[in-house]
Amino acid sequence: MTLQRIISGGQTGADRGALDAALEAGFPCGGWCPDGRKAEDGPIDPRYPVEALPGAGYRKRTIRNIQDSDGTVIFSPGEPVGGSALTFAQCERLGKPCLVIDTSQYTPTRAAEVLEGTLQQRHIQVLNVAGSSEGRNPGIQTYVRETFGVLLGSGRRKESLVDR
Repeated sequence: MTLQRIISGGQTGADRGALDAALEAGFPCGGWCPDGRKAEDGPIDPRYPVEALPGAGYRKRTIRNIQDSDGTVIFSPGEPVGGSALTFAQCERLGKPCLVIDTSQYTPTRAAEVLEGTLQQRHIQVLNVAGSSEGRNPGIQTYVRETFGVLLGSGRRKESLVDR
């Protein structure tokens, strides 16, 4: 059993970093976003294949993406705060596996290796990606894009970690 799809809410930062890497690798991706495709920088660009959840704000979108996935990874420098803390709490409430990647402790390559281990161990096919927004943590979108670039094989390695 291997990773089949990446989903996120389309927010700047971690969410878009994962979507960017998936799109670059031709890997299936999507997810739910707030009604009106709302994000901190305005409406989410149509190139991101996320679907607006009618009547939903950030909280409902977060819960729906957790429900529609087999597990979640949160990218955060240290303890998750704000929406990332909500994501962690909702994963616990729903009994869904959740891995927190402390971006201050791992390089993107090492983060990809840790994530790969969790995907294999937990048999995760649909992965929800969450974490800090770019406004809260500048540079996290690039970090997550590089992490998933390695994981999906569009980064520095020629072989995808997922395909091993």
